Amino acid sequence: MDKYPLIENHGLIGDLQTAALVTTDGTVDWFCCPRFDSPSVFGALLDKDEGGHCTVRPAHETYATKQLYFPDTAILVTRFMTEVGAGEVVDFMPVTGTTATPRHRLVRMVRCVRGSMTFEVAIAPRFDYGRKPHELRVTEQGAVFVSDELELTVHAIREPDDERLLNQLTEGNDLRLSLSLKAGQQRGLVLESAADGPPREIRLSEYQQLFDDTIRYWRSWLSRSRYSGRWREAVERSAVTLKLMTYAPTGAVVAAPTTGLPEQLGGERNWDYRFTWIRDASFSVYALLGLGFTDEAKAFIAWLGERIKERAGAKGGSGPLNIMYAVDGSSDLKEEVLEHWEGYEQSAPVRIGNGAATQLQLDIYGEAMDSIYFAHRHGIHPGHQAWTELITVLDWLADHWDQAGEGLWETRGGRENFTYGRVMSWVAFDRALRLAEAGGRPAAAGRWSRVRDAIYEQVMAQGWSKPRGAFVQHYGSDVLDSSLLRLPTVGFITPEDPMWTSTLDAMEQELVTDSLVYRYNPEASPDGLRGSEGTFSLCSFMYVDALARAGRTNQARLALEKMLGYANHLGLYSEEIALTGRQLGNFPQAFTHLALIDAAITLDAALNRRP
Repeated sequence: MDKYPLIENHGLIGDLQTAALVTTDGTVDWFCCPRFDSPSVFGALLDKDEGGHCTVRPAHETYATKQLYFPDTAILVTRFMTEVGAGEVVDFMPVTGTTATPRHRLVRMVRCVRGSMTFEVAIAPRFDYGRKPHELRVTEQGAVFVSDELELTVHAIREPDDERLLNQLTEGNDLRLSLSLKAGQQRGLVLESAADGPPREIRLSEYQQLFDDTIRYWRSWLSRSRYSGRWREAVERSAVTLKLMTYAPTGAVVAAPTTGLPEQLGGERNWDYRFTWIRDASFSVYALLGLGFTDEAKAFIAWLGERIKERAGAKGGSGPLNIMYAVDGSSDLKEEVLEHWEGYEQSAPVRIGNGAATQLQLDIYGEAMDSIYFAHRHGIHPGHQAWTELITVLDWLADHWDQAGEGLWETRGGRENFTYGRVMSWVAFDRALRLAEAGGRPAAAGRWSRVRDAIYEQVMAQGWSKPRGAFVQHYGSDVLDSSLLRLPTVGFITPEDPMWTSTLDAMEQELVTDSLVYRYNPEASPDGLRGSEGTFSLCSFMYVDALARAGRTNQARLALEKMLGYANHLGLYSEEIALTGRQLGNFPQAFTHLALIDAAITLDAALNRRP
């Protein structure tokens, strides 16, 4: 469908509290404000006609376009080439602080670099996912879009002797204008939510200061990276992308800044990922500390500690942790469908909120404890109060580890005894015992050891299928699951163990296709949803990690290079890759970029050890 851009034809900008997607033809078609999970202001990505957009593009009928990031930053440059001139749009959001604020700025600077060009600008917000009307108020200096809960102010970047910039044609409550520039000229707009005054003219010198400050922030932050391996460009772009998906006031990382992008075109697997999963964010600790970003890891550990503190000592089967939270730590993520939106390429339903938030997924306790233990090894230690709260979590898990759950893929076809969930429960007690011993902390060591060993014996007896010669998705099945690629990573089994090498071989035969990896086979293991899906990019990078740990470094390196070839033009990944090679699912996905970093670090180390 021509009216929707490919998912991968986007770049990401943000200010560490919210983010926007910009297409390769200069359209902001996704922007929520004031937070990642707030209602959208621009949402044409999910409904081209009713979602709203902000477009800056040449007035010429034909043009070529290229897109890149300003080196070592999150500043996006979209370039346009025509027969009469070349120009570019520079998009960025000045970084906000660590205090939550409704004020956010989206800067769109337009430059002519050769010849002359006329740009057309269209600003058509649709507040609250297009459910709230608005009014347009135009002034000499700019304009204001007013809805009952949010105002979006448009400031003009210009000089006093310019001809009037806003030669606008209003269409209802939308704004359209043209901007004619010659080589060397630059003018633009700043879109600001909750502005502290009316529209005003912003001088080029003030814009330049914003631009320079934003460059300085990103380059200073990125300079803290300790990674100097073979895939530095891909790793550092992934690090910047993860930082863009971090909510600075709390340190929480969203799974993706989007909702509703389909895992299968025309299918129903369209979820809201603008929240913080315990699992995904716990994985971020390994990647961040592996690169040297201690402050970010410390912030998430503190956020995790608050979630544990809120329900420490919780009784019953629901557990002391939810699987996901809003970025501020709240847990009411009621799922609803935006019936008035057609969805990306008519892939309805478009969901906001996430009904999986109440699922029981026991693996999250292992991931949380593993990240806390890993952080401890890097100098981030839990205090006495935090340790006592962790004890209550482990006490609950000791009573409830042996029950069925929905599993990390959040299936909606009923609970099962998932092998991965059991393995990660083993990890929880194993890391707790190590942490207690390392810190001389009081612990129910005898009970934890008995539970840990019981889990191990159960997995080896019921999670292993002798006919398949492999560990399986859940007890009583013979279905393979790529989540089990993490077994040697967490130390449950050694990479050289025949049981593991046999499992890896079985996965390669059934789940791997030319280095791309499926999560599982929905036909063999129904998940309660219609349709199929593409290969899962997280799992493809986990496969690289597993190959490297198993000593198959040549195979791992080829698989990694192939996966890097599936990135978009900016080095970004969504959740999945279709058979056609196009990207599917929410974009960009934090989990995938975390796994890329981990795979690169693991493979670098394996190659460095190789004689």
